[in-house]
Amino acid sequence: MTKKTILILIGLVVLVGLIAGIKVLQIRKMIDQAGQFVPPAETVTTGRVTSERWETFLTAVGSLDAVQGLTVSAEMPGKVIRIDFEPGEFVRKGKLLLSQDLSSEQAMLPGAEAALALAKRNLERAEQLLGDNVISQLEYDQALTVFRQASAEIGDLHATMAKKTIRAPFSGRLGIRLVNLGQMLQSGQAIVSLQALDPIFANFSLPQQHLAKLRPGLPVQLTTDSLPDKVLQGTITTINPEIDAATRNIRLQATLANKEEVLRPGMFASIAVVLPATETVLVIPATAVLYAPYSDSVFVVKDRDEATDGTGLILEQQFVKLGEKRGDFIRVLSGLQEGDTVVTTGVFKLRAGQAVVVDNTLSPEFKLKPDPEEG
Repeated sequence: MTKKTILILIGLVVLVGLIAGIKVLQIRKMIDQAGQFVPPAETVTTGRVTSERWETFLTAVGSLDAVQGLTVSAEMPGKVIRIDFEPGEFVRKGKLLLSQDLSSEQAMLPGAEAALALAKRNLERAEQLLGDNVISQLEYDQALTVFRQASAEIGDLHATMAKKTIRAPFSGRLGIRLVNLGQMLQSGQAIVSLQALDPIFANFSLPQQHLAKLRPGLPVQLTTDSLPDKVLQGTITTINPEIDAATRNIRLQATLANKEEVLRPGMFASIAVVLPATETVLVIPATAVLYAPYSDSVFVVKDRDEATDGTGLILEQQFVKLGEKRGDFIRVLSGLQEGDTVVTTGVFKLRAGQAVVVDNTLSPEFKLKPDPEEG
């Protein structure tokens, strides 16, 4: 190897070492800068932990029942010759619903009326002859019996004709038609459902230990899956006089207005009885909670202490025990004090120790009884 080649190799080694040294210095500088980097403060909205008076409730699961409801049925066997209603329509009491064939009764009626007229004339003559002592009391009684039998036959025909002319027994909403024109009906065969829907009953049960708190007239609040964002109001109208021996529960019935007929018999409902007493609770907006399987938590906004050698606000993650939720708020059972400041929105993207800036200009308005139609 020549001297010139050796010098070239030495030069290359020196050049590579120089470049490596420069890169090492650059990397160390970047590491030092990263260690000193302070991320910008996150903008958050906040709210105070407040103390409020909440109504107390007794909750239950119940079902709805019509104040009056039945399936209109045929009393007498016969052929359907007229259907005078539309499925689903509202009908008034006495409205004609269905007529059965009356041809047999109508054919028998003139003869029965003639027999009644003859029996009446015979009774009148017998009464006159009895007064003149021409006939015996037995003969008069026989004439009276014939008259009464003829009257009964007329009454029986009219009763049969009335039973085959089926009318609405009360005002209400009709259901699906279950018979057809020309169909032969049997006694007791269903024709159509009829339900009075306004007002409507809500039947439910509560444990016997609550009996002393209950009385007729207490307000109830009802919600159903069909109207998830609407709370309907009613009152307790009936408290059963006996306790169920099997469950030790007491049965109650509430009455609710149902002018729009949004509630229907047989529906499942969640019911809350509103008691006169109230209790003081700590509440926060429900959006302030970071829900997790192990424990729920919130982010409390704190001032930086002197040990941090800085100023501004930082976050402290605080685990909490929560109670019931009402409207936009949730009850805090433990973990917070009245007056604490918590982050109210976007908590899923925050972390403990993070610097924050408070800006409540776009903070949503939290309500105990929000209106879902707003916004």
